[in-house]
This record gives sequence, structure tokens and C-alpha cells, in this order.
Amino acid sequence: VIFGLFGYRQLPVAALPRVDFPTIAVTATLPGASPDTMAASVTAPLERQFATIPAITTMTSQSGRGTSSIVLQFDLDRNIDGAALDVQAAITASLRKLPANLPAPPTFRKVNPADIAVMFIAMRSSELPLYVTNDYAEQNFAQQISQIPGVAQVLIFGQQKFAVRVQVDPEKAAARNITIDEVSKQVAAANSNAPVGIQLGKRQNVTIQATGQLEKADAYRPLVVAWRNGAPVRLDEIANVRNSVDNDQVAAWFRDERAIILAVYRQSDANTVEVVDQVKANLPRYQSQLPASVDVSVINDRSKSIRDSVHDVKETLAIAIVLVILVIFLFLKTLSATLIPALALPVSLIGTFAFMYMFGYSIDNISLLAITLAVGFVVDDAIVMLENIVRHIEEGMKPFEAALKGAREIGFTIISITLSLVAVFIPVLFMGGVVGRVFREFAVTISVAILVSGFVSLTLTPMLCARILSPVDHNKKPGLFSRAVDGVIDGMLALYRVTLDVVLRWKFTTLIVTFLSFAASAYMYVTIPKGFFPVEDTGFIVGSTEAAPDVSIETMSALQLRMIRTVLEDPAVNYLASAVGFGGIVNQGRIFVALKDKAERGDQMKIIQRLRKAGSAIPGMTVSFVPVQNFNLNAGRISRSQYQYTLQSSDLDELYASADRMMGRMATLPGLRDVTTDLQIRNPVSFVDIDREKAAAYGITTDQIRLALYNAFGAFQASTIYTQASDYQVIVEAGRDFQSDPNQLARLYIRPQNAAAGMAQATGAAGPTQAALIPLDQVATVRRSVGPLTINRQAQQPAVTLSFNLASDVSIGQAVESIQKAEREIGMPAAVTTSFSGTAQQFQDSLKGQGALLLAAVLTIYIVLGVLYESYIHPITILSGLPSAGLGALIFLRWFGMDLSVVAIIGILLLIGIVKKNAIMMIDFALVRRREGVDAETAIREAALIRFRPIIMTTLAAALGAVPIAIGAGAGAELRQPLGISIVGGLAVSQVLTLYITPVVYYYMDFIDQWLSRGNAAAPAEAPAPAPVQPAE
Repeated sequence: VIFGLFGYRQLPVAALPRVDFPTIAVTATLPGASPDTMAASVTAPLERQFATIPAITTMTSQSGRGTSSIVLQFDLDRNIDGAALDVQAAITASLRKLPANLPAPPTFRKVNPADIAVMFIAMRSSELPLYVTNDYAEQNFAQQISQIPGVAQVLIFGQQKFAVRVQVDPEKAAARNITIDEVSKQVAAANSNAPVGIQLGKRQNVTIQATGQLEKADAYRPLVVAWRNGAPVRLDEIANVRNSVDNDQVAAWFRDERAIILAVYRQSDANTVEVVDQVKANLPRYQSQLPASVDVSVINDRSKSIRDSVHDVKETLAIAIVLVILVIFLFLKTLSATLIPALALPVSLIGTFAFMYMFGYSIDNISLLAITLAVGFVVDDAIVMLENIVRHIEEGMKPFEAALKGAREIGFTIISITLSLVAVFIPVLFMGGVVGRVFREFAVTISVAILVSGFVSLTLTPMLCARILSPVDHNKKPGLFSRAVDGVIDGMLALYRVTLDVVLRWKFTTLIVTFLSFAASAYMYVTIPKGFFPVEDTGFIVGSTEAAPDVSIETMSALQLRMIRTVLEDPAVNYLASAVGFGGIVNQGRIFVALKDKAERGDQMKIIQRLRKAGSAIPGMTVSFVPVQNFNLNAGRISRSQYQYTLQSSDLDELYASADRMMGRMATLPGLRDVTTDLQIRNPVSFVDIDREKAAAYGITTDQIRLALYNAFGAFQASTIYTQASDYQVIVEAGRDFQSDPNQLARLYIRPQNAAAGMAQATGAAGPTQAALIPLDQVATVRRSVGPLTINRQAQQPAVTLSFNLASDVSIGQAVESIQKAEREIGMPAAVTTSFSGTAQQFQDSLKGQGALLLAAVLTIYIVLGVLYESYIHPITILSGLPSAGLGALIFLRWFGMDLSVVAIIGILLLIGIVKKNAIMMIDFALVRRREGVDAETAIREAALIRFRPIIMTTLAAALGAVPIAIGAGAGAELRQPLGISIVGGLAVSQVLTLYITPVVYYYMDFIDQWLSRGNAAAPAEAPAPAPVQPAE
């Protein structure tokens, strides 16, 4: 108990066990590059190098405008730090294959981009420009938060980093015989922060510093970029020079106000609550460094929902303990007798915390769920021991003698119950994948609790019985409460005696009922909808918006702001943050919505339906919403919906055509919602077809044309402004009026290379004659077409991912079946391979092992019971009640509209342990009576009647331990309810059936056992029987 209390105080708090796949995200940028260029020159070389790293399970990539993102997901057993070293080595090896003008080497983070940040922080000011607020966000918050242990990265949505933008008017420049690339060179030459030197003197040294750096737009405007006709041409004559931001294609909002949004991501192996606590502890210090005009708001703190969920499980545990103790008191009728199992309960549970600490577990939904369910099991052993001792005391024995005799009689039974119950969870320990990793902690925790309770029941419980219980005074008249309880129990026993006699007269009919229950269970298992993990209500949802591929940032921002205000009108919404343009994709946005407390709003799925309907009324934009889950298995894909279906092929025409057909078919499936695709190939593209002969005749090279286009439209970084706090870009580009008109592209001017004249001298004299500028349309033609906005790949192959949500009454199993049927209907080409990914893939993997898991559990128990009873036959008798338990669980799940999720499967596994416990108590007693020479029918009848009270007590204890889980409505209850309902349903049906099925099956199995014994003359002698149990009159 002491070690358990110490361990409990040291255990971390989490939503679930640590089951995140080790994931590393690699990013690279090349401003101005098209998606095709990024995919071919940056993404592909990196992917080829990464493919040599061992234990990668999934590699996905997305190439966009000037950005490349590659996500590597590793095997669960791969150490994330070792994987990071391999990734760094692969990046280094690939550098020589990457473009020489890549601004910086690719970087990586130990983070899953598909995961939701553990905390969002909004920064805004009504007095300061956004780029000033952005500096505070970067330097005072992001950099310092990134250094906190467990933080993977801090992304800034709507980043507004300061930059000077020089927006050249090509027509004005050409009128003065100047090209944009010449302007870029002059801007770069004018802004210098290079070292000058030191003046060395005899007595002192003097540092020389030239005023070469220009830091604001005002300093660049009078810059002389050329001399024409003896007069200077200043920069502001041909360009609009302004203080701006380095990326004006992004925006973010807090509520409906422009803001800088910081998203704090944890490392895949970090604890969410610990990371959030450390960040919040440091926030006051960070805020003290800010001006008073900068407002800081924590938008969402995911640790709150985790703490609420864990707190609710603790309340459920307390209720379960109270209910179980109440059952014990009702049956034993005395406080002294009730105190004994009530003491065994905390000793066993608290002792379990010591082992949880040793194994590195946490206080989470799964471990606390195991402890809550263990309440029923823990007291069962104590009840069985206590009830047997109390029975002897009621027969007139002294407490000490009754404790000794009762412990000897029931010791083997408790050992059998304990070991066979633990055996149920042995297959769980060998489950692979993420499901096995989640429930391994559950299996170990509940097994430890059961083993500790078995030890306590064999040692502490008999000792307490001998010391606390008093001899029964048969002359003392029982009280009203005692008589009432005895009357109810005696009435139930009398009814059971009569019905049992009827069943024993109709044994063959009862045997048929047994086989029918098995057939019904198999039918229900095949037909019930299959699920993965239930959808939790965490109070946080994410919306994804999308507009046409050619939408401008101004139009997209207006649409997004309209959607934001629509969401804010919903009474269930507390606050939100939103962003557009992240990842270089202007036409997509995200809305992070924090809902009000559960008591102040309705079901989150109904809220999502409302918001989806409201958003559909906004023309020019599509929107979908998904609830944020503590269990995220998406492999790096930032998806608009919860589930993904991926098509792959090296034949792009076949891939794109098949994806379009499948998209259209899935959109018609009634069980799917928010069907979207990441295929965006209708983005307007201007192709410049160079006439190389004409270009050569003018003395213009292909690289000159490329450089002129890049200077005009590539957000060319001409120079860098260095300060002690940060560095900022000076960007040269064509003016926005020029950029907004596709027809102006041909009016870009280029100077022939072999006729270029020198610039005028600084004396002010006119320079030599400048060569005439050649417009682009003289050496090239411009045609409009469409191309990809992003290029997505998986396992180094082009891929298209279709995402979807589910209707409220549809399971993922039903959705998978309907999608596979649709795939067959459209006739998927052989060149195209398909697969489910993320959560849907993990569901398929878990479905393959469900039947094997249940079979392995039954087989393991059979082996353990066979060893304990030295029999091949009677373990079958003990397991005969399992079909009825499974039938009850499946009926209740269907009744309450739930699918057969992996959580419900664990509940059925627990039923295997609970139901066979009742059979063990009967069979142990019957075997003793058989060895005393009593016939099989009489032996099992006596066993059933004498063990009726402990069977009812233990079943009620287990059921009431699960009732608070089944009816729970607090935070995270959706995850736990299927387990509670399956246990309660299974016990409700099996309790009725097994009280009759087990005696009948025993009768026939005993006949078979006797027949086999007579037919095997060489059979070994029977093991010595335990001390006989005296049956009650």
C-alpha cells in the first residue's frame, strides 16, 4: 500500500497510453517554384534517399508552390531519436542532388503534421502593425516555447514577418531602359552589412563601419538604380516601395480579428498534459516582455479535456466501489463481514499503482478503466472466500476454525479463478499494432490487480475473518433488514431450485438451447456493424474550408471571414482561431473551434451538422468539420475529413481518371459525408513556350528568360536586412497590377546579353548607349492551361487521397464495405492500386485480428484450466457459458445503437473471465461430490444450489462495477461506454442462462469423461482431491 501510494503520486496524467507512431516531418522551400519543379527537383531526390532508412512504414509527400513536405512514419518499436539521426544523415547525403539555389537545407521535426496542436495561442494588438506583433510572437514566444522539453515545434499561422517589398512597374522601367533583374542587382548592391575592416594605429585600433544597410522602405525609395540622359533614375520612380511582409499570401484570425496564431505541437513520445503545464507555467514570464498593447489569449488547451476525462473516470471508479460494497452488505447483512472485502479492495487497487509506476504507465482513460473494472474482480475472490467461511460459521463453527477450513476448501478454487482470469489477457499482450499497444497497458494493469487480489484473498481475507467475524447466535432474532434480505435471497433460491429441477428433467432440450445460443452469437458477430475506436467528445472541432484553385488571397480571406462569423453565431461555440494559405496553398483554410462546456451545449455531432449546414450556404466555398480525437492515426496527412482512401499509380492519366470516378461514386454513398479529394489539377497555369531560334538571334539565353520571370513573379529575395533580433527580406517583384493581368506576362522586357551596355559612371555623365530591350512576346509565346496546385505521393508513387466522414448511424466497417463495393462497380484499372490509410487502415488491421484474439483467449483459458483440473473435458464445461455471454453483449450493443468496436471486444474478453468464474465455483464443488460417490446429476444440483449465493454476489459485483461505465455521460464517456454496455449485457443474459446451461453441460461432459475413463485402462491415477466440502442441507 505504501509503495502504491508513492507510485500513484508519481504517475503522469494522459488521455491514452503512449501509442503515437514515431513520426518525422521534413520540409524544404524554394520560393517561386511550381509544384512540378518542387516534386521533381526537391521532393523526389529526398524520397529516394529516405527510402534507404529502415523501419519506415509510411512515406507521404506533398509538393506545392515553393514548398515540399515529406512525412516519415516509423514502426512503433523504432526509437524516435535514432530515426532522427538517420533522417539527418539522409538529408546531408541528398544535398548535392538538390537545386543549388535552395535558400536553406531541408529541415526536419519530430512531429506528426496531421496531429492537432496541444495548445493554440493568439496574439494581437489594436495599436501595433501585425509584423511588429509577429516579431514578439517569434522572438518572445515561439523560440522560447520550442526549447521546452517535449515541444516538437511552434508553428505560426498567419505569419506576418516584416519585409521591404519593391514592386516594379515593368512599363515604367522599360521606358527608362531598365529591366527588373537590373533593379534587383542595384537593390542588392545598395544594401550591405558586410565587414569593412579595422584601422590599426600605434596607440589604438578603430573599427570602421560604413552605413551600408537600409532597414525601412523610406531608405530604399531614393535609391539611384540607373543614370539616363545624365539624370538619375530613382527607385520610387519606377516602383512602389513599401514596408510589408515576406509572405502576403497567408492570414489568420482570432474570432474575427486579424491575429498571429501560435500552434504548439508536442513530440510524438511526449505527454500532452506535461507539455501544456510547462508552457502555461512560462506564459506569464513571456507576457511580461511584451508591450501592454499586445493581447495574448490561449485559444485551446487540450490538457483540459484530458483532465476532465480522467476526473470523470475517477468518479466512475468511486461510484463502482460504493455500489460493490453495497452489494456485499446486502448479502452479508453485517458491517463486520462487509468490512473484510471492503479492506481487500483498496489494498489490491492501491498495490496495483506500484506496478503501474514500475512499468512506466500513466493515469489515463485505459488504465483507470482497467482499475474500475477490476473492482468487481478484486472483491470476487474475497467474496468467494468470505462466503465460504461465513457459511461454516452459520453452521456453528468458531470463526478461527471456520477460516482455516474455509480457506483450505476454497483455496484451489480461488487459484483456478485467478489464473484462468489472467489467462484471458495473455493474448492481448501479444497483439501487434497500435491496438495492441493501447490495450497492453489495460491487460497488464487489470492482470496485476487480479493477481494482487488473489494473494490478498488467500492471506489477508482469512486472517480478517478469524479476527473480525463473530460466532452466530442462533437464539438471537434477526432484525427486519436481515429478514427482508434473507427472504429475498431464499425466494430467489427457491425459484432457482424449482426451475433447475425442470431443466434437469429436460436436459437434451437445454443442450439444444446451448447450441442455439452459440449459433445466435456467431450470427450476431457476423452481422453487427464493426467499428474501431468510438468518437470522443473532446469539446474541440476543426473545420476545413476550400475555394476554387485560382482564388486570390483577398477573395479567400473574405470567404474565410464570412465562414468565421457564421461559426461564431452558433451558441455552442466559445471561441475560435482560423488561418488560410498555410503550406503555400491559398485556396484552403482551417478553423479551430473550441466549444463551450458540455453542460452548456448539446452533442458535438449535432453541432457539427449545424455548422456544416450553415457553411454550405456560403457560395464559392466548401466546408467540413471533424471532432478532434485524442487518438490520431493519420500518417502525416492534413486531411479535411476523419478517414482516408488512397489510390496510387505511376500512370497519371489512369490515376486521375480513376480518382475522379471514385470521388463521384463515393459522393453518392448514403453513409458517407464530406467526401473530398486532395487532387487539385485544375489550377490555372501560364506556360511560356520559348522560341529558341528567335531568342538566340536576339542574343537572349533561356536562363535570362527564366531569371526575368523569377525576378518578376517569384517573390525574389534580392537582399537581406540583418538586425540583432532577426533578419528580414528585401523582395523585388512586378507590381500587383501587372501580376493580376495574365495578358501582361508577354510585356516583360529582357536585355540581350551580348549587347548589354555598361552603367553610367558616378560622375553624372551619360553612359554609353543601352541596348534596346526585347519584350518577352518577341522570343516566346504564352498560353493558358491548367496544372496541379499540389502534387501528392505515397511510397514514391503519385497518389490521390479521398477523405470522408461518416453519417451518425454508420460504422467504419459498413463504410469500408460500401467503398470496396463501389470500387468493384466502377472497374478499377489494374494499374491503379487502392488502400485505406490512417484510421481506416488501422481499423482493417484490427478487424483481421478480432476473431483470432477471441479464439486465442478461449484456447489459453482452456489450456490453463486443463492443467489445473488435469482434464480435457471439464474445461469445456466451464467454458460452455461463453456463447450466452457473447450473445448478451452483442444484443445490448445493437440495442443501444453501438458498433462492435475494439473497446467492446475487450469487454467481451472480460466476460470470458467473469462467466467462467461462475462455472468454476459450480464444477469445483461437483467434482468433490463425485469423488465422494455421488452421481453426476445430484452432484451438480447440489453445487448449483450451494454456490448460488456467491455466484449471484460476484456477478452483481462485476455488473455494478461496470454500470457506472455503461451509463457514464461525462468527458470521454463515449470511449468507455461500449465496454460497460457489453459487460452489463453479457452478464444479464449469461447469468440467467449459465445457471441452467452449466449443470446440463456438466452432466453430459461427466458422462463422456466416465466413458473415456472406462475405455482407457492405462489412464493415470487421479490426483488427490481437495478436502471435501460439506453440502448444505
